[in-house]
Amino acid sequence: MNEFSPGPDMDADLSPWLERINTRQAVVGVVGLGYVGLPLAMEFAAAGFPVIGLDTDSARVASINRGERCLGHFPPEAVPRFLAQGGRATGDFAQIASCGAVLICVPTPLTRQREPDMSYIASAMDSIAGRLQRGALVILESTTWPGTTREMVGSRLASRGWTIGRDLFVAYSPEREDPGNARYSTRSIPKVVGGMTASCLRLARALYDAAIGAGTVPVSSPEAAEAAKLLENIFRCVNIAMVNELKMVFDRMDIDIWEVVAAARTKPFGFMPFYPGPGLGGHCIPVDPFYLAWKAREFRCSTRFIELAGEINIAMPEYVVERLAGALNARRKPLRDAQILLLGLAYKKNIDDTRESPSLRLMELLEERGAVASYHDPHIPVAPDGKRQSVALTEESVAGYDAVLVATDHDGIDYGLVGRAARLVVDTRNAMAGVPGATAQIVKA
Repeated sequence: MNEFSPGPDMDADLSPWLERINTRQAVVGVVGLGYVGLPLAMEFAAAGFPVIGLDTDSARVASINRGERCLGHFPPEAVPRFLAQGGRATGDFAQIASCGAVLICVPTPLTRQREPDMSYIASAMDSIAGRLQRGALVILESTTWPGTTREMVGSRLASRGWTIGRDLFVAYSPEREDPGNARYSTRSIPKVVGGMTASCLRLARALYDAAIGAGTVPVSSPEAAEAAKLLENIFRCVNIAMVNELKMVFDRMDIDIWEVVAAARTKPFGFMPFYPGPGLGGHCIPVDPFYLAWKAREFRCSTRFIELAGEINIAMPEYVVERLAGALNARRKPLRDAQILLLGLAYKKNIDDTRESPSLRLMELLEERGAVASYHDPHIPVAPDGKRQSVALTEESVAGYDAVLVATDHDGIDYGLVGRAARLVVDTRNAMAGVPGATAQIVKA
């Protein structure tokens, strides 16, 4: 793998820091103990590093220190093992002073105006900047626009009199978490790394190589690493938008998009399958493309593909509700006052994450049009607003609804029961395909 020399090398003697990494004496601090930070903290603890997880959510901190299963896709033994390996959680940011490396894994959402919200990164930097020990390595992992690491991390530290690449070391390495993915974990996914100087890159790679089995992929700068993460998510966003648009076109032609994708994927080259759905969810794909679109305006560039893809994906819940309304009308039942059961509140299967979930938007749209919406999700007993609970899935309960809307295709749902008991099923995930004994009317949307 090629070696890069990003930025001027400050001729720092890295041997003391490399020795602390190699002997596992460097304390690793992870700021933000959510879907990205907690798995990362666990990997460093498993590799023998002393780990301090820091979070402003006192309930999350207490739950971790009690050894509780904080994230639904974690195995029950994951958090207790983290504690047994020497990891711990705290809300006391004064402990940053003991950390040789600080990894920032905080959210980067959009504002209501669909512009980047940098408040979490700014707050994290406010909490750590004055507490860092000389020689500390600071790595940003949050997905963001190119230039964030240099402007919001490097510049803030330099303004305090530190020389980056000699006194402190700064790098960017984008998170690549995929919650619920049984094939790939934090340890088995290569880490792209870009440092502000050659010394920064060398130290960051040494740290990750000590804990991440898949190793590191060096790039020439933090900006290149930031852009690589955006490319990964924009690639998915645009292709999902394309297949969602094709779904709507093929529906008019009475062609099954799922059959078409299955046929196309038999081509052994030049094709990668993407699948339609009721909209995009999660923290990354619905959000990250707009970071580049926002930054591109600074350079007087338009991002037509990104913006068009965003428009299509954002509009998918409305399309699904229209398909549901049409299917009900064909049965002489108006959507107003109809009893609708949503299957799945999470944004993807087999996890408990509702961030940007299209299911939440679907429920809003249904209720705006006068329907009565309930949900069933084996991973989410209580909705994020605390006002709704997952209903039991029985033949009697399903039979009481005018329609069942499959929004998330969790493996733990009995689709056979749904097919037998429901009157109408509107399926956005092809979950009902091949279900034996189904007597319900099934409409793909």
